[in-house]
Amino acid sequence: MHDFRYVPQTEYQPLKNQIILILNEVQDEVRDDFTFQYHFIGSTKRKMITRDMKSNIGFDFDVDLTVNDDEEDYDPDEIRNILRNAITKVSRRYGFTKCEDSTRVITIKMTNPWRSTIEHSCDFAIVYGNQYIRFNKGTQTYTWEYQSKNHNDIEKRADILKKNGCWDEVRTVYLDKKNCNTNPDKHSRSLYFETINEVYKRYLNTIQ
Repeated sequence: MHDFRYVPQTEYQPLKNQIILILNEVQDEVRDDFTFQYHFIGSTKRKMITRDMKSNIGFDFDVDLTVNDDEEDYDPDEIRNILRNAITKVSRRYGFTKCEDSTRVITIKMTNPWRSTIEHSCDFAIVYGNQYIRFNKGTQTYTWEYQSKNHNDIEKRADILKKNGCWDEVRTVYLDKKNCNTNPDKHSRSLYFETINEVYKRYLNTIQ
């Protein structure tokens, strides 16, 4: 059983600001190839960052990188490699580890080798419109994949829930899901999406 609790904003905000500095430098690094915008999403956007008090993993941030490549000059593997290399180069100057590739995101981690802990991390998903770049581990290839329509409705539903006074329940359900999760490959953004959908459906007939 986990023991996830919400991290105070006073603790995570300076670290979030550091991520912003890194992203600004990465934008400069890749400018000769393409530009991108970044957006903090999900639990990070909603100030619902959590930490498991029983683990050594710390807390994480979730960011979408929206690439401007309207002419499709770059293949998905080129885009992901360019961004991964730039993020690694810049973030290591701030003490982060080399980027790690997973199915949906690129991850950087701030570790404490003396305590063998991960103090905090950041997951970057590369998106364009309704698509994201997926890393297919079996074939070691990258492809653009469509996100579900439901995925794009999440923040609209979150706004509706907040407007209708359901946000305390959202925070409770999200924390419960984090504490009950037994899948190490299920990231915070997935649990956040599940939470919004679950609470939204529960109040579907009473909210507007």
